[in-house]
Amino acid sequence: VQLQASGGGLVQAGSSLRLSCAASDHSFSIYAVGWFRQAPGKEREFVAGINVDGGTTYYADSVKGRFTITRDNAKNMLYLQMNSLKAEDTAVYYCAADQDRGYKLVTDLYSYDYWGQGTEVTVSS
Repeated sequence: VQLQASGGGLVQAGSSLRLSCAASDHSFSIYAVGWFRQAPGKEREFVAGINVDGGTTYYADSVKGRFTITRDNAKNMLYLQMNSLKAEDTAVYYCAADQDRGYKLVTDLYSYDYWGQGTEVTVSS
């Protein structure tokens, strides 16, 4: 499956953005998927994950309560609604799919098999 992330941009602190990730085919619907981010000079880190049917989600502590991950399997789409953005949310955001686990979520980026190209989010303070 190929993934393409979009929706990034330059916003002020406190603003909202919604990231989207389009999958190339319906195999997307059987994969657990997630969002990761990589800030300049830092390692890529887990942000949020969602299982096959959307019944289970998991968030990094740094975004819990501000970000919401959802998916629309009928449209092969993954979303990340980001509210109350902070300067420390500035990063390139990547969507990723885990082909080995459908209902179980993992935060280890090396467990994810397919990656989008990334979309840049810059939050000015």
